[in-house]
Amino acid sequence: MPAITVDDVLVLPRLPRLDPATTAYRPVRRLTTAPTGYEGEGFPVRRAFAGVPMPELDPFIHLDQMGEVDYAPGEPKGTPWHPHRGFETVTYMIDGTMDHQDSLGGGGTITNGDTQWMTAGGGILHIEAPPEQLVMSGGLFHGLQLWVNLPRVAKMIAPKYQDIRGRESALVTTPDGGSLIRVIAGTVEGHAGPGSTHTPINLAHVTLQPGARLDLPWQPDYNALVYVLAGRGTVGAEQRPIRIGQLATHGAGDALRVEAAPVQDSNIPAMELFIMGGRPIREPVAHYGPFVMNTREELMQAFEDFQKGRLGVIPAERLPHTD
Repeated sequence: MPAITVDDVLVLPRLPRLDPATTAYRPVRRLTTAPTGYEGEGFPVRRAFAGVPMPELDPFIHLDQMGEVDYAPGEPKGTPWHPHRGFETVTYMIDGTMDHQDSLGGGGTITNGDTQWMTAGGGILHIEAPPEQLVMSGGLFHGLQLWVNLPRVAKMIAPKYQDIRGRESALVTTPDGGSLIRVIAGTVEGHAGPGSTHTPINLAHVTLQPGARLDLPWQPDYNALVYVLAGRGTVGAEQRPIRIGQLATHGAGDALRVEAAPVQDSNIPAMELFIMGGRPIREPVAHYGPFVMNTREELMQAFEDFQKGRLGVIPAERLPHTD
């Protein structure tokens, strides 16, 4: 799980040591296990938010862990062309490479540790696919796609993109150097990530060494979600057991606590976490398929606009494997 790393975490800025007497650690509200399935043309995913009530996720809508899978030559798969409206997609590539192309003529490639942030806004068509070289050679593929809701006033803004390279993420560690925290968006104790957001949110990928503990300051007015990408340990001051493919939602407080088990599985060198939180939008959500709106009528309009070509047209020059 390469993402972005450093040879010596001890050279990084360190989070402050929290005082247990004055810090309110957030209790675990709910612990769920992601079911597995397939997305797009058939690549495996874990549905991280399955079974979690929408108010506990707000402002987030959907999270897929894509892979981890080691493809043989000819096996890598992507998605066909599809529309989006009313939210943002955040694709974080941990291992492997993904190409993106859209109906406005934009596109790009993200690889280990990069993030492709697409604000769909009023609507766009796009496709995500492995590059031809990866299809030919096979190889590791592992990433995340998170859907972030847009408030009503921003639902129909013009689409835009942020291509965030892994090296742009803010890198910090804990007081004992037991973790590497990559801040992708938002701020963690004053350390700001490069992602620009319409709704205030935090996104961080954390590598927690065996036996290490993470005490993470967290904004009291944000919700807090901890998803385990790899390994096992405990979450919360109550030390609830948690493992790969599980999500913990939290109650009120101003800090999170996660501890990695002293002994991990032989093929997992460290516990890997994706930590999310944001200020809830608290608006009605009408979500179906690739559209996230506020009302059923707006959903119906989105489908009609897509069917009539108002969200864009597939470019004549398409990615080779989609012909």
